[in-house]
Amino acid sequence: MKTFKPLLGSMIAVSAIAAQPAFAQSADSTLAVSATVSNNCVISTTPLDFATVDVTSGNDVDGTGGFSVTCTSGANWTATADAATGSGATFAARQMTNGTEVMTYALYTDAARSTVWGDATATDIDGVGTGAAQATTIYGRIPSGQSALPSGTYNDTVTVTVTY
Repeated sequence: MKTFKPLLGSMIAVSAIAAQPAFAQSADSTLAVSATVSNNCVISTTPLDFATVDVTSGNDVDGTGGFSVTCTSGANWTATADAATGSGATFAARQMTNGTEVMTYALYTDAARSTVWGDATATDIDGVGTGAAQATTIYGRIPSGQSALPSGTYNDTVTVTVTY
């Protein structure tokens, strides 16, 4: 028992020291978080395919195609088109080719086919981004009077540019 008393006293002394409250210190600061969203646009196109054309019918042949623009919300955008790749093509008389054969056509911004697309800055297509895709229909017309054209597949490529 004699050895137990000093050991008990030592244990009480150690637990009294260990039970003292800790006086930890702390410091606070804030972390700034930021991000910059830049204007951006993506464009995709839907082909304009006039399908099978009867050039002997004496009628205009109409078709539609288009494009879709997805821009950052609030970004102003303008879509323009070039005269295409046909040699000697103009905005009002674009040219699809099949070898050396040429079929004229035009692209319009309205269903009545009265406003030629690309003819002047007044025919540019403007919009404001919403963050979602914005679809635009382009109206095409192959005018009558091309009955001398031989059969075959006629193609052209129009470059659509979105500036934002």
